[in-house]
Order: sequence, then structure tokens, then C-alpha cells
Amino acid sequence: MSVRELVVLGTASQVPTRHRNHNGYLLRWDGEGLLFDPGEGTQRQMLRAGVAAHDLNRICVTHFHGDHSLGLAGVIQRINLDQVPHEITAHYPRSGQRFFDRLRYSTAYRETVGITEAPVAADGILAVTPSYTLEARRLSHPVESYGYRLIEPDGRRMLPERLAAHGIKGPDVGRLQREGRIGDVTLEDVSEVRRGQRFAFVMDTRLCDGVHALAEGCDLLVIESTFLDEDTPLAVEHGHLTAGQAAAVAREAGVRHLVLTHFSQRYTEPEEFERQARAAGFEGELTVAHDLQRVAVPKRR
Repeated sequence: MSVRELVVLGTASQVPTRHRNHNGYLLRWDGEGLLFDPGEGTQRQMLRAGVAAHDLNRICVTHFHGDHSLGLAGVIQRINLDQVPHEITAHYPRSGQRFFDRLRYSTAYRETVGITEAPVAADGILAVTPSYTLEARRLSHPVESYGYRLIEPDGRRMLPERLAAHGIKGPDVGRLQREGRIGDVTLEDVSEVRRGQRFAFVMDTRLCDGVHALAEGCDLLVIESTFLDEDTPLAVEHGHLTAGQAAAVAREAGVRHLVLTHFSQRYTEPEEFERQARAAGFEGELTVAHDLQRVAVPKRR
């Protein structure tokens, strides 16, 4: 059975706390695993969450601040130690190539697995697979940063009443799906478009066009909310979002499930992030993330 879920490995901004590890997020998407922003301690968090190196297919780094990338060294070395048999691709800002190189080869180890480096230099499509298209969008942060968006191809949903009206049943249903036509009956006559699911990952950024483009129509949006609304000037100065700003983006974009994360250590009451997000008018499903939490991608409507 296919699984589509987010495994939260860490939720702290800048520094880990007693209750929050540095960033780290694994998206399970059918048979693939996409690891986003592995901060310090990610390898241990993977162990605690039951995530193995063999589960990884892509590593996506938004930018090269330490809380989003210091775990790369351990994760890459674990991939090699466990001799992962399949290709693993790493995406990261091309301007940070020197940081990626230093983290990849920060210590001596036996390199048994080839990591495919696919740096990001501009907005656009990074990869196309049968299950999804992966895109990147530039964000607004003191260092170059990109957010990521995963889009499933649209499919078709069969309509039983139309199939019955045309006398199509049993094996002929599958044949119609494969071939697109049986006699005078086309696939479009007995089905409707089933919109593909969408996921976006937005970290460390001020409000900008890229944030809105990434969030548009998402079933699951993971987005930073480093600050509470009363600290908006700090958020703007340091290139971050507040809980209210993140929720307003989600509201305007029609997001179904909003996951707030990347919290400053200055706050000890996570309930306030939820309160401010609701005050901003977001009415969908809302999660204030905590470490080792699992969040399912919402079922299709």
C-alpha cells in the first residue's frame, strides 16, 4: 500500500533545545523518501523515528545555514556505511557548492555510494518521475534559499453511473483506462479529472512571490513560522515569517493542511502559534509540529 506522510525529525530554529532538535523532515511519497533540510542530529532523529538510510531517495536543502544543513555529513556517511543500493540525488543552492563539498567530505570514510549532485540555480523543474514533478522557487533570506514543491500528475476518476449507462463493466473498465477508448466510448465519457496531490516545503524566508507560488493549492504545506506576530520587525530583519503571515499565505493559497514549524527558542508556548494562525483566518487542518510527529498527506476529496 502506498504511503504519503511527513515524518518530522526536528523543529527548532537556529539552535536545538531540550525538546526540539535542529530541522529535519522526511516526506514519504509512495515508494520514495525525500529528506528536507537535515540539521545537526538528523541521523539520530532518523533512528528514533524508524527511518533508515535505505528509505532515502532525495535530499533537498533549502539553504546553507547550519540548522538546515549540518546533518548532511552524518546522513551522507550513514548512506555509505549502509551501502544504500539505489541512486540518491541531492538538491541544494548552487551558490553553496563549497559548503556541500565540505559537509560531504568533512571526515574520512569509505565512499561506497555515489550521491548525484543536482544543485539549484534558478526557479523551475528539478526532476520528473512517474509519481511526481519536483520544482524549486527562490525565497527571500540573507543567504540564497529555495523552497521545494512536489506535484503529482493529474489522473482520472471513474464514474460508476456513467460506466453503467454505457454498459461497461468488469475487465473492460481496465481496458478502457489503458487504451482510452472502447468502441465509441472514450475515457473522458465515463470519468472526471482527479487532481494530483501537492506538497510544498517553505523554510527561512520573508514574504515573497516564491512563497505564494509554492503554497498555491497545496494539500500539505510545511512552512516556517519562526516568530509570533508581535515580533514581525524581527522576522523581516532576519528573513523569516510569523505564524500569522504563514497562515495568511496558506489561507490565500487554499491549503488543506498547514504544518507550522521552525520555532525560535524564545517561545515556550506552542499553543500561541496555533491561536495566531487561526486569528489570521486559516480554517483548514492545522498542525503545530513537534519532533517525531507523523502527518499524513490529506486524502483526496
